[in-house]
Amino acid sequence: MSELTTSEQQTESEPLSVSAFGYELVREILLPELLGKDTAEILYWAGKRLARKYPLSTLDETIRFFQDAGWGTLSVKEETRKQLVLELGSELISSRLKHNANSTFQLEAGFLAQQMELQKNATAEAFEHPNKRSFRIQFTIKWDKNDFVTE
Repeated sequence: MSELTTSEQQTESEPLSVSAFGYELVREILLPELLGKDTAEILYWAGKRLARKYPLSTLDETIRFFQDAGWGTLSVKEETRKQLVLELGSELISSRLKHNANSTFQLEAGFLAQQMELQKNATAEAFEHPNKRSFRIQFTIKWDKNDFVTE
C-alpha cells in the first residue's frame, strides 16, 4: 500500500475551489461574448439540461447542490400547492449585482425549473427576481400538476 503525499491528502480532504475572478471571467465576460443577445435564454436551457444530468430527489438535495456548486446559499421563502419561492445569496452574487446591472441568473433558474419538474412530476417554470437592495436573487418556481411530464 502506498502512502499519499501531503498534497494528495489535502486534495482529498478539501474541495477544489475556483477564484471569484476566474468564475466571473467565464460567467460575466466570456459567455455573454459567445452567446450574444441570446445569453439568458441559452443559459436557462443549459440549466435545465444540467439538472437532467444531476437529477435530485428532494429540495434539500437541490439546496445542497447549490452550495456544493458554489452557486450560493439557497433558502425557502414560501411554498404553496402550485409554487415555490426561493432566495439565493452569497458574496459573489452580491458582487455580481453591484458591479453588473445586466447579470443574469437564468442558469440557476433553468436548473431549478427542471429539478421541480422531476420532483413534482409536473411541468415547471422558474423566474428570477434580482433584489438590488438586498443583493440577493429570488426565484419563483411554478408548476402545473395537470400538465404531467412524460419521458
